[in-house]
Amino acid sequence: MSTTLTRAVRTRITSLLPSRADLAQIRRDPRRDLLAGLTVAIVALPLALGFGVSSGLGAEAGLATAVVAGALAAVFGGSNLQVSGPTGAMTVVLVPIVAQYGPTAVLTVGLMAGAMLVVLAVLRAGRYMQYVPAPVIEGFTLGIAGVIGLQQVPNALGVPKPKGDKVLVVTWHAVEEFVKAPNWTAVGLAVAVVVFMLTGARWRPTVPFSIIAVIAATVVVQAAGLDAKPIGDLPSGLPAPSLSFLDLGSLGSLLAPAVAVAALAALESLMSAAAADAMTVGQRHDPDRELLGQGLANIAAPLFGGVPATGAIARTAVNVRTGAGSRLAALVHAAVLAVIVFAAAPLVSKIPLAALAGVLLATAIRMVEVGSLKAMARATRSDAVILVLTAAATLALDLVYAVIIGLVVAGALALRAVAKQARFDQVPLDHGDHSAEEHALLAEHIVAYRIDGPLFFAAAHRFLLELTEVADVRVVVLRLSRVSAMDATGALVLKDAVEKLSRRGILVLASGIRPGQRRVLDSVGALGLLRHEGRDYATTPEAIAAARDHLEMAGVLPAVPARKTSPKSTPASEEPIR
Repeated sequence: MSTTLTRAVRTRITSLLPSRADLAQIRRDPRRDLLAGLTVAIVALPLALGFGVSSGLGAEAGLATAVVAGALAAVFGGSNLQVSGPTGAMTVVLVPIVAQYGPTAVLTVGLMAGAMLVVLAVLRAGRYMQYVPAPVIEGFTLGIAGVIGLQQVPNALGVPKPKGDKVLVVTWHAVEEFVKAPNWTAVGLAVAVVVFMLTGARWRPTVPFSIIAVIAATVVVQAAGLDAKPIGDLPSGLPAPSLSFLDLGSLGSLLAPAVAVAALAALESLMSAAAADAMTVGQRHDPDRELLGQGLANIAAPLFGGVPATGAIARTAVNVRTGAGSRLAALVHAAVLAVIVFAAAPLVSKIPLAALAGVLLATAIRMVEVGSLKAMARATRSDAVILVLTAAATLALDLVYAVIIGLVVAGALALRAVAKQARFDQVPLDHGDHSAEEHALLAEHIVAYRIDGPLFFAAAHRFLLELTEVADVRVVVLRLSRVSAMDATGALVLKDAVEKLSRRGILVLASGIRPGQRRVLDSVGALGLLRHEGRDYATTPEAIAAARDHLEMAGVLPAVPARKTSPKSTPASEEPIR
């Protein structure tokens, strides 16, 4: 048994590894991929530096992540166009971890999260991404943009970052510090970078204005001798891989943060890969391979001092728009950043933190798709509620809790909408074979109800109330052929209703019970209550005939001689089989 399981796992892992098709894709148009990779690297440099600083581990951690994780995710990932590295969304999760456990704990968390992502890939968990509702994703993105923007306020104002892990509180304290001792140089640099990037993006979307703005800000500060805090000294190269940060005794306490990081890495990476597919023709990512790539990237990045990484939607979008066609572009991006780390560390160290804050503020603003938000808010009231709630939870709590809250609310509203589709209607009895007097007696003592749609916990209570209010009848016929789904709660409520009617002397019969429903009804003991003389009925006419026999035996209806059924006895509206 163990041998079979081992073979199955080995086969599964082999199916997730790079194939010859990936190599063939790289050979198609390497020149375009080289140009795209260079462009993405220029865009990614200030973002990697900025997110490294924001995480609390420093600019060097952001660069190490962009190089190591970017390369491994490009090779082993499931998308030809995805570019991975440090992101604002991940930074939002890392800040509280640094505040509570310290910087080295982030490395352990990243390693654990990477292992979890590999397990998720082997378990084929990537396909479940499609079940995340669009309002949750939009609210999540809006909330992330708000948090990224607020995180940059201390550096943009030129004040030391206040202690704390709640971004709203930290921002408020930063503003208080600025009021006490204004630093207009930092504010001017940040505002100038934001305006330059946003204006330039509208004028020439393909030009990397972020790197131009950072270079210009650095030159101005150095030439004018302005008082602007720089990034500081950077190592001229990547550190040797090491596990010295790993403390086995802390693994238990770091499990919850690692789960949060793994969940966010999976969510953001698969969202980014899906967005890349939507921007192109003929590209389709493998979600399980993408999880494997991100898992291996996050296992390796901490060994070099890097923070956890995910697929980066901003850099991926630039990669697609500049003509990338294979994963070679993402590899070139990582290689160019590695060259910068080794060759230009002294120059990079002079970049003002306020300029990086401006880059990230502009990035946060550009993340907000106003048209998409308006469309989502106008779609339905439920979509608007989910979007706003998810965004607010992202700002006030944390990203994983925000997604969970959004999914729970979306699920509850969806169940409410489905439950409203369930109908419980009284239907007219067939009176083609009865005299007017007989029909009057039937109408007085027998009533038939047709249940349409799902009968499950969200709709069961309403059904119970309606059914038990039946009055002045001796027999109730339940037509169940149109019940699309039934769970244990629905079956228990049905059983409760039948028992209550039986205590009032009302016989309950059922017609058209499907095999799946029969199993659920039998499991809770409801099936036996719906049987008359040991059987239930395949069609409604059979159930009505049994009801008439019951009433005749009870003396409620006069016995009548058997009569040949005419072709008109089953009207078009009556279901002939169910």
